Amino acid sequence: MQPTAEPHNATLVEKTPLETYVPPAKPSLIGLSRTELADRLGDIGVAPAQRKMRVQQLWHWLYFRGAQSFDDMTSISKSIRAELAQHFTVDRPEVVAEQISNDGTRKWLLRLPSGDSVQKAHEVECVYIPETDRGTLCVSSQVGCTLNCSFCHTGTQRLVRNLTAGEIVGQVMVARDRLNDWADREDGTRRVTNIVMMGMGEPLYNFDAVRDALLIVGDNEGIGISRRRITLSTSGVVPNIVRAGEEIGVMLAISLHAVRDELRNELVPLNRKYPIKELLQACRDYPGASNARRITFEYVMLKGVNDSLDDAKLLVKMLKGIPAKINLIPFNPWPGTAYECSDWDQIEKFSEYIFNAGYSSPVRTPRGRDILAACGQLKSETEKLSARERQALRAMAMTD
Repeated sequence: MQPTAEPHNATLVEKTPLETYVPPAKPSLIGLSRTELADRLGDIGVAPAQRKMRVQQLWHWLYFRGAQSFDDMTSISKSIRAELAQHFTVDRPEVVAEQISNDGTRKWLLRLPSGDSVQKAHEVECVYIPETDRGTLCVSSQVGCTLNCSFCHTGTQRLVRNLTAGEIVGQVMVARDRLNDWADREDGTRRVTNIVMMGMGEPLYNFDAVRDALLIVGDNEGIGISRRRITLSTSGVVPNIVRAGEEIGVMLAISLHAVRDELRNELVPLNRKYPIKELLQACRDYPGASNARRITFEYVMLKGVNDSLDDAKLLVKMLKGIPAKINLIPFNPWPGTAYECSDWDQIEKFSEYIFNAGYSSPVRTPRGRDILAACGQLKSETEKLSARERQALRAMAMTD
């Protein structure tokens, strides 16, 4: 077995957030449910009899048309628009920098507004992966990450705070803004067709905000991305897995990466709290799982660590009875890691064994490696840039 690095803060299973969210003095309406929008309209004096209609108008302009100011919302009276603008915004996260990979993958560094003048504005990363038949947006759920997975660059960060529902939905809206992907596209097609909650953070440790955001993203009167095209990935927060199926109803992906508890304890320290047996039972209990709605098991291929045929055989055995596919992920290296990617021949042998056992076993094509946008690489490296370098990247992002 190859030598492996001790996980960052190896004694910790989970990190504690360093901060709580402080809203701006003039908050954005992005991320509010219809009920919450109605309440805000009531706060500015809109009569109860008008609120349902006004909510529908706001919802259409925000999430179907992608309006970036209240002035754009021409079907709403000028007086109400003026009142809304006095108290609220429709701001999304700010694009600080955009990097474009040789393979077309785009990574955005996004700044999150805060109402606390003492705390600095925090930043997260969001990645868009274009393919011939789809466009997948990888969305973050936390500033930093709760967990300490030893092979993951993002896991070496502190956990600063959870994102709000608005900051999660806002990433989708930023992508549509940047890609000219709203309802008025001339060809009627969409560039962002799929959402994966696989960015920075552990989504099920920010359950309420992730749920509220994904319900907005999947709403067919707004952004309208089918729940079957939204995948939530978790490292195994067992108590919230079944709850996610019941309250969100999206596709589920499990960051598995090992078939033995002793190894998974090292790779995914959360396993010490929720071991493999409990995790797999939660998968068996996941509402709606079927051959048509299979659970994806993500398995990063680490040379000499978890890539033997014995591992493949045990993986097939332990997933028996679960509607599953296994997504094999060639390890994406990052500065300082002690792991190596499995040899390609070994990945093919591993995949072939799983396929012959009756499971789909695609090998994920690494995307965006040259800009540290690939799986497990997100870490906001641009935070280390000088003020001049950051200003240059921001100017490029504004003019692109």
